[in-house]
Amino acid sequence: MRTRTPILVSAGLVTAIALTGCGQAGQGDATTADGRTELTMWTHSAGNPAELEVYEQIISDFNESQDEYQVVHESFPQGAYNDAIVAAAASGDLPCLLDLDGPIMPNWAWAGYLQPLGLPTEITDSLLPTAVGVWDDEIYSAGYWDAALGIFARKSVLEGNGIRIPTVEEPWTTDEFDAALATLKDAGYETPIDIGAEDTGEWWPYAYSPFLQSFGGDLIDRNTMLSADGALNGSEALAWGDWFAGLFADGYAGNSGTVGNQEFIDDEVALSYTGVWNAVAALDAVGDDLLILPPPDLGNGPKIGGGSWQWAISSACDDADGARAYLEFSFQDKYITEFADQQVVIPATDAAAQASQYFGDDGALRPFVEFSEQYAVLRPETPAYAVISATFETAAKDIMNGADVQETLNRAVAEIDANIESNDGYGFQ
Repeated sequence: MRTRTPILVSAGLVTAIALTGCGQAGQGDATTADGRTELTMWTHSAGNPAELEVYEQIISDFNESQDEYQVVHESFPQGAYNDAIVAAAASGDLPCLLDLDGPIMPNWAWAGYLQPLGLPTEITDSLLPTAVGVWDDEIYSAGYWDAALGIFARKSVLEGNGIRIPTVEEPWTTDEFDAALATLKDAGYETPIDIGAEDTGEWWPYAYSPFLQSFGGDLIDRNTMLSADGALNGSEALAWGDWFAGLFADGYAGNSGTVGNQEFIDDEVALSYTGVWNAVAALDAVGDDLLILPPPDLGNGPKIGGGSWQWAISSACDDADGARAYLEFSFQDKYITEFADQQVVIPATDAAAQASQYFGDDGALRPFVEFSEQYAVLRPETPAYAVISATFETAAKDIMNGADVQETLNRAVAEIDANIESNDGYGFQ
């Protein structure tokens, strides 16, 4: 059997090895002084006190609710977390429970890090589709929440410039969106829209591949998952690339701002293409003048990225029943609501959304629930995704900087296809 080598190993591996030495992973075979089976959980939440507070409450409640298992939690900085998992897998020290970013799950399942989740269908069926991770026709991960992107605007600015306010039922067309940007630039906004191009990493495929998909292209041919040819370098993708390059060439967008939403708060830009996590700060600053708008329909309907951090059980877990017992307990609506409101993300169940201060039917952030339900597209569910992600980021940045679109996309396709071929198709036939 050929050894499967995960595609996330990086220079950070040295740091990851040091991190895994900070505490021995519990795989369900250790016991506490009072005879409980110890289950170790790892998260990427170090430095996020609001997130940790909810996790610690769930863990405390679970540990007090029964006397068979004891969950022990360990947090890592997000920037080093993936490398820590890879290092732990190599040394046989994976914890029982771990969180993971949804798009990377297929790679870790393919590499043998994970086992099928095995949660009751009444739980997984109640979740947003984008909060459930599937590989090889089995569920390997599930999450309490998802995120969504939209466009922030001031109602007074749009109305003052005669720009139609788009709706879910009637979003801006490509022509309307481009005309709105031109009008706003003429109105005095040097850069009419902040699309977050100063950010790096996963933001690029998460934020910008939905524009590609709205044009009719994609990151890979999802019918086979064996090639990006035609999807990433066909006529639709070329049209996306020309349009994307034009945002910067025409001065409608830039990449010299600050990560976040501050330019919109300060009214330096008229529009901000950003995430739900920035919405409460925008509401506080802009008040009733704030509009949360859908992304434009660039030809094939509006699209946004779907799938975020989820829970999984490692293949090294010797007491998967205990891990599942914890996860079943944790997926109570009250915890999902608390997590969503603390983190300002979309609750994964409708009941939790209705109980939220933000996401119920009358909640100020309800539009994001509608965007997620109607527009969300998962990033390709393939072990090749990490390579696809990095390759797309490089290509999109090159296009932003004026590179030839067709040549750039052809090169990206060649890199993605070479990786897939070198891994025997990652199991796709």
